[in-house]
Formats: sequence, C-alpha cells, structure tokens
Amino acid sequence: MQKVSLKKNFVMNVILQLSSMIFPLISYPYVSRVLGPSGIGTVSFAYSVVSYFSMLAQLGIPTYGIRACAQVRDDREKLTRTAQELLLINLLMNVVAYAGLFLCVMLIPRLRSEAVLYVIMSAMILLTSLGMEWLYQALEQYTYITVRSCVFKLIGLVAMFVLVRSSKDVLMYGFLYIFATCACNVFNFFYARHFISLRPAHGWHLRQHLKPVGIFFAMTCATTIYTQMDRTMLGFMTDDAEVGLYNTASNIKLVLASAVTSLGTVLLPRVSYYVAHREEGFRQVTEKALNVVLDMAFPILVFFLLFADDTVYLLSGSAYEGSIRPLQIVLPTVLFIGLSNLFGMEMLVPMGGEKHVLYSEILGALVNLVLNALLIPKYQSSGAAVGTLVAEAVVLLYQAMVLRSQVGSMLLHMSWWKMILSSVLAGAAVLPVRAQGWNSALSLIAGFLLYGIVFAALMLLSRESLAVQLWTQLRERRKGADHG
Repeated sequence: MQKVSLKKNFVMNVILQLSSMIFPLISYPYVSRVLGPSGIGTVSFAYSVVSYFSMLAQLGIPTYGIRACAQVRDDREKLTRTAQELLLINLLMNVVAYAGLFLCVMLIPRLRSEAVLYVIMSAMILLTSLGMEWLYQALEQYTYITVRSCVFKLIGLVAMFVLVRSSKDVLMYGFLYIFATCACNVFNFFYARHFISLRPAHGWHLRQHLKPVGIFFAMTCATTIYTQMDRTMLGFMTDDAEVGLYNTASNIKLVLASAVTSLGTVLLPRVSYYVAHREEGFRQVTEKALNVVLDMAFPILVFFLLFADDTVYLLSGSAYEGSIRPLQIVLPTVLFIGLSNLFGMEMLVPMGGEKHVLYSEILGALVNLVLNALLIPKYQSSGAAVGTLVAEAVVLLYQAMVLRSQVGSMLLHMSWWKMILSSVLAGAAVLPVRAQGWNSALSLIAGFLLYGIVFAALMLLSRESLAVQLWTQLRERRKGADHG
C-alpha cells in the first residue's frame, strides 16, 4: 500500500485535534452555564464509569491493532484476516462489558439513580468497537478520519445549542456528547470495505492475538485508572458539583495535551512499519517528534499557567472559580503526557517494549490511587489534581529511565534550553497584559498574540533548529507564490 505523506498526515491530524478543541471551546462555555457544575459533574461521572467497561470491551486493541495492521498493510488478505480477528474479539468482549455495566447499574444505588443516562452513555462501547479506528490509523487514513469526525462534531455542536436549553437537559447532553464523538463510527464499519473484505475470512486464529492484546489491555487498565479514577473517586467521595469543577480543569488540560500529542498519533503506524521493515528512519522520525513536543509543550505550559483564571472564566463562567487551582496544578502534565506519549507509544511499543509501558502505567496508577485516597477527602478537586500530576510524572520518569541512552542522545542534538528560556521570557513579556484588568476574552486574545510573537522572535533569534526550519520553508513558499 502506498504510504501517505507524513507531513500530510500531521496536517490532517492537527485539523482533527483542532476540531476536538474547537468543539468543546464553543460548546462547553454554553452547556457549563446551562447545566451548572452539578449537571456537568453528573455526565462526567457517568462517562468515567462507562469508560471502564468500554476499556474492557476494547481489550487493548486500539493500540495493538495499529501495530498489527500496520505490519501487514501491504497484503490485503493478511490485513483482512487480522482486522476481522481483532473485530471479533472486540465484539465478544462487548457482551461481557455490557453484562458487567448493567449489573453494576442495578446493584449500586449511586448508579441506579441515573440508570437512563448510563444506558445512553453505554452506546459508546459498541460504537467504539464498530469504528475500528485502529485500522484507519494503521493505514494512515487521516483525511477520512478527519472529515467524517468534523462533520459529526459540527452536527453535534448545532444540536447542542438547539436541544440543551435548561439544567434539566442532562440526558440530552449525554446523548449529544456520545453522538458527536462516536456516532461516526457506524460509517467506519461500512467504509472499511475499501481496505479489507467484509466477508468472513478463512482460518481465523484468535489465539495468536490474546497474549499481546492482554499486555495492551493491562496497559489500558493502568492508564484508565490514573486518567479516569480521579473523577470516579471524586464522585464517590464528594459530590457532582466537585466533579464538575475538576472536570473543567481536566478538560482544558486534555485539550492542550492533545495539541502536543497530535504528531505522536500520526507516528505510531509509521514507526511500526519502520521497525518491521526498515529501521533507518526510526531515529530520525522520533528525534524530530521530540523536538516538536518540547517546542509546543513549554510555551503552552507557561502561557496557561499565567492565564488559568481567564481561561476558566471564559470557558465556564465565575461559577467555576474552584477549577482554577486544580487547572494550575495539572498543567505541567501537558509536558509530561507529550513526552510519555512519545517515549511509550511511539518508541517503546513499536520496538516491542510494551511491557515497560505497562510497568510504568501500573506504577503511575498505584501512585494515583494512593494519593487520591489521601488527598481527596481534605483537598477535593485540588487533591485529585495533585494525584494526577505525580502519577504522570512517575510514568514519564520510568519510561525515560528505560530509554535513557536514546533520550540522552536525542536531547544532546537539540537546544532544549532555548525552548525553556524563550517560554519564560515570553511569559514575562505578557505580565503587563495580566495587570490591565481586562475581561477574560480580551486578556486571553491580547496575551496570546503578544506571547506568540515574543516566543517566535526569541526562538528565531536564538537560532533554534525547528523554528529556523519552519521560517525558511515559509519564506520559500512566499517567494514561490510571488514568482507564480
């Protein structure tokens, strides 16, 4: 199969990530004010609970499937058999997941009180399986993924403003949330015929996938514990309003982290292909990816630490003032997640070192559970934020130790201190904007523009390699356009 340009994949994935950011940026300020912290918390808590059963149904296939399909993507027959085997495992686990979820809803009073909401939210379990997103990522079909995702997000966005009108519309919000994020997966199933046969292949061998899928499932379990357990523990140990406050901080962090990890999502199928067929491109690709992660994460971290209050007020309103401190606490995880995504999913996994990713995530999950249990009763959402911060740091440190020779070599080839210094100096430059007392929207816009200009100028003046490369390409394209 002909490989699509990595640069085009990156652009399409950036558009996809931007749509994932724009959708909540437009919808969340509205629904958070309409539903209030309690309504937002109810849906967020339900989503966190259902995500555990969705994780069970997926069984680690979303990551393993990318690697497995990428390695046989040049052989349609092998690709068909592999995809069908993984889909069948998914569907069999769906039965187990739905049985477990409905049993918990019936037996646990906290869940039974919102039984209808859980039935609605549970649709994501089946839709995620049918979507076979791992197949499209393995084949690097990011144009298709981006277009169909943006269409459904746009429909969901319009419906959100039309149908969510009061604090009683919690069920409608839950339905539209699932529609916007998962409904497009129905089309994935039928569109897959362009790449694989939908007729049952001969000679399925499910057993060959069980061991690696089991390892990836354990990784997913550990990741879900330290990314979703904070909401779940908050829901059981406090109330929906506190979950709503933390959810706002967490959503902002996730949006920023997705911008940093957007390149990594594109890299996994490509580096898996390199490891299976030719290794000379592996180091070059991962080194560039590390440069991009650092160039994006440092300025994002510094800027939003300074403008955390304006960000919360603009997106959610003054009722969410309690989200500011948790947001400031978890913001460093934007850097941690960007690096651990690169070290773990784009380096260790293609190299067959998923057991190290598993160990790091188990360690992070244990740290998160202990800190949540100790800190949430006293500090509530801020305590959950501390647990998440330390857990992500532990995951990153473990993976960096495993890859210490490779990481040390890559860091020697880049001027990471220029990125830090430029970010800090640009932060100092926007402090006068903070002192003006403008409204949140004006303060964020003015601060963002000034920060971006100063940061870019400092990176160019310091001759940071990626900044110089981008500037040179921009000038060449402008010259080409003028001559054209």
